[in-house]
Amino acid sequence: MKLNKFFLLFLIIACFGCGREVEFTHDIDVNIQLDKTPLGVSVIADSLDIPWEIAWGPDDQIWVSEQPGIISKIDPVTGKKTVLLNVDSVWMKRTSGLLGMAVHANQQKYPYVFINYTLERDGGYFSRLERYTVEGDTLVSPLTLLEIPAGTGHNGSRITIGGKGDRLFWATGDIAKDGNAQDIHNLNGKILCMDFDGNIPADNPDPDSYVWAFGFRNIQGLVYTPNGNLYASEHGDAIEDEINLIRPKRNYGWHVIEGFHDQYYEKEYAQEHNAIEPMKSWTPTIAPAGLDYYTSEAIPEWTNSLVLVTLKGQGFRVLKLNTKGEKIVDEKIFLEKEYGRIRDLCISPSGELYISTSNRDWNPMTEPDAKDDRILRIAKVDSVGENVLYAKTEVENSNIEMTGEVLYQKYCLACHKLNGKGVPEVFPPLAGSSVITKHEELIPLVLNGYKGADVEMPSFKFLSNSDLSKVLTYINSQWGNKGAEITEKEIEVYR
Repeated sequence: MKLNKFFLLFLIIACFGCGREVEFTHDIDVNIQLDKTPLGVSVIADSLDIPWEIAWGPDDQIWVSEQPGIISKIDPVTGKKTVLLNVDSVWMKRTSGLLGMAVHANQQKYPYVFINYTLERDGGYFSRLERYTVEGDTLVSPLTLLEIPAGTGHNGSRITIGGKGDRLFWATGDIAKDGNAQDIHNLNGKILCMDFDGNIPADNPDPDSYVWAFGFRNIQGLVYTPNGNLYASEHGDAIEDEINLIRPKRNYGWHVIEGFHDQYYEKEYAQEHNAIEPMKSWTPTIAPAGLDYYTSEAIPEWTNSLVLVTLKGQGFRVLKLNTKGEKIVDEKIFLEKEYGRIRDLCISPSGELYISTSNRDWNPMTEPDAKDDRILRIAKVDSVGENVLYAKTEVENSNIEMTGEVLYQKYCLACHKLNGKGVPEVFPPLAGSSVITKHEELIPLVLNGYKGADVEMPSFKFLSNSDLSKVLTYINSQWGNKGAEITEKEIEVYR
């Protein structure tokens, strides 16, 4: 009896010990100083293989999906990685592979993990939404909830849990095929809603359809907030990356409308098709990726904000919301170009922010660091050190003089790179290109764009003749190119 009491006391102490606050001892890389709150940025894990999704699990571990097909969890204190599953059927090329993932917070009632990945079968590509059951440190009993066509790009992929914790939302891309997003009978370019068995809920906008909302190009971030709002971040083409507040049964415009309804044909289409405008858009594009909602008071300056990470923008942004969450009232930019491309983020219950880099993917902006890809922790500290960073704003970035070099960095660098060599088999090199010096070929190509079977280039008609003259002349003079100046008059002839 005494032994049993002692054992019970031991269990009580042990259980309380499991819930205690853990002191983080990671070195601080850099500091961020907010209005009042000092923050520290530290690396908690490195050498990952293109982490696409990170999620804070109910076990206080960071769950990770890596694009080649690995699902694991990482201890945020020790950095120890535990592999849970290797999805052998993943087909990976460019932005296909193991992508979105959602871990249910209530594992006692719903011991599920949901994943989205691409696979190849019978000469075609498919995007599969799958449910696994968690058993200790393994994932078992895979159940396919839905399959739709996939491609090498524009697969969307984000998953989030909403409703009363009993609904699954899946953001799909248009797989780079115009018409998919506006076709209400096609499941590409949509946000889909289902239950955890893959059934269409009776309270969906159409009880016979998975479609919750439509008219999307390529959603890369999705979050459902405690007050029932659903937000998405979306890649535009050459312009108009977006943040949208998602309303059921509403049309978000793509491929006819990009961003705000500021063209006459966009206004007409929006009125005819009940299309809704974004909360926010960015031109030049920033390639918005993972999106989350910051509700904690741990960093009070960020309370009631959307937190967005960016690939092309190479940083993260805090988008302050109004009380109802219907408008973005402020935007701050952090860690711009400090760690390269950032693909996803998650937030712990105590308010720490975790972000994952994506510098080893198919389209790196810079040479990957030896220890990329990494997961970084951003949390409140007592004081800042010598290396202190402050928030930037869009106004600061927009005040830069628009030289040919700056225009290239804003509109061309993400694809054609700093050295002009592009990406093999995807984005052709500008260095040494015979087309660059042939104005009669180059100018129409830039104005009209190009769309091939597996390669596309957007139209840059939205740029003025002056800006096009600057950037094309710059390209003609770089990387050994010896082309002549391209004048505004030449461009006007082809416009």
